[in-house]
Amino acid sequence: MADYPVELERERTLFDGRKVLVRPIRAGDAAMEQDFVRHLSPDSRYARFMATLNELPANKLRYLTDVDYEHHLALVALVQHDGETVEVGSARYVLDPSGTSCEFAVTVDDAWQGSGIAGVLMFTLMDVARSRGIETMEGLVLASNHKMLKFARQLGFAQERVPDDPGTIRVFRKL
Repeated sequence: MADYPVELERERTLFDGRKVLVRPIRAGDAAMEQDFVRHLSPDSRYARFMATLNELPANKLRYLTDVDYEHHLALVALVQHDGETVEVGSARYVLDPSGTSCEFAVTVDDAWQGSGIAGVLMFTLMDVARSRGIETMEGLVLASNHKMLKFARQLGFAQERVPDDPGTIRVFRKL
C-alpha cells in the first residue's frame, strides 16, 4: 500500500463561498463514512449502490475506506458542523487490470447537492487519474438517475446503454 498522499489535501471554495476540505479517505474514517451513507436519502443510497440498503455491511465499509491510494483512490469532501468533521461528498476510482482505465463513483449528501461539491470532487479525481497515466474513466449510472447523467454530460462523458441491462447507462471519457 502506498503512503497516504497528503499532497492531495486541499481546501476548496464552493459556489456559495462555503469552504470544504477535500482529502483522500483513511481507514480510520470508517465511522464517518458509515454516517455519511446513513444520512443519504433512500433514493441517493440506491442511486449510488444500485441496491436497497440503510447502512454499509462491514466488508463493504472496509472496502470503501481501506484503500491503497494507487489502484483504489477515494476522496472525501469534509465540512465542520457543530464542532465535528462531517463528510458531505465522496468520489473514487478503481483501476482496471490493464492499469489504463478506471471506474469512478461520486456521491453527495442530499443537502449539499447543487453546491458544486460533485464537480470539485470529480475534477480533482480526474486530474489525479490523468497525472497517474490513466487514460480513460468510466462509470455505471442508473438510467433513471437523470441528474447524474446530466452531470456526466457536463463533464464530457459520452453515454451508452449497457446491452444486457437496459436500466443502466455506461458513461465514459478519455482523460
